[in-house]
Amino acid sequence: MSPTRRCSRTACGRPAVNTLTYVYADQTAVLGPLATYAEPHAYDLCETHSERLSAPRGWEVLRLAPDPKAQGPSNDDLLALADAVREAARPVPPPRTAPAEETGRETGRKGHLRMLSTD
Repeated sequence: MSPTRRCSRTACGRPAVNTLTYVYADQTAVLGPLATYAEPHAYDLCETHSERLSAPRGWEVLRLAPDPKAQGPSNDDLLALADAVREAARPVPPPRTAPAEETGRETGRKGHLRMLSTD
């Protein structure tokens, strides 16, 4: 299966570039940049079908232009990713002291779990 989303129009296999949604209460069709995730009540359209789009009589079509600055990762995205990698690579310090209420003697371990005896 291809990782790119395809046009929702029947028999069209071109890659989708825009997403169409409807606001029924306002009788408005909104055509904007391709949504991050495929939604069940939205239609992904290729360039050709986006240009040919028409709405029912009495409806308004809003065409939202993509923001050229928003395309691709931003500096904030890259900094957040770098911070996440640094956090994941940071070693976990050992616990300072055992909990005061612990009264048993350790008899075994399995992963992060310990078995204690109450003798």
